[in-house]
Amino acid sequence: MPAIDGTIAMPRQTSRTGPQPPAPPESGNGPPPVIALLDMLGRRWMLRVLWALRGGALSFRDLQETCDGMSPSVLSRRLAELREMGLIEPPGDGDGYRLTSPGQELVAVLTPISFWAERWRREIKGRDVS
Repeated sequence: MPAIDGTIAMPRQTSRTGPQPPAPPESGNGPPPVIALLDMLGRRWMLRVLWALRGGALSFRDLQETCDGMSPSVLSRRLAELREMGLIEPPGDGDGYRLTSPGQELVAVLTPISFWAERWRREIKGRDVS
């Protein structure tokens, strides 16, 4: 959930207990907010779920089909984490998960990166990039 200063508190993860509830933003300690956000979004399937919701609300089953290969337990965790981050809303009456206003803003920020990635992929296609 965005804090008063506009930052997003990120869930902490420990090896024994799994994801923890979001911690309040720390001043001067820990990674900068952009690094914390990118670390969270870099978790397996996180961006895929977020990106799937850019076109509108989707049910749990529709998300699972869109993100082929994701187990129901992982999808449940990712949805919970995205809700804790304030980026998605749970289904209401008869509709599915959908992006919140901050989630829509984040997808809008990621869209130019998507265009860049498409150009990059076309440019490196056929080249040895190892």
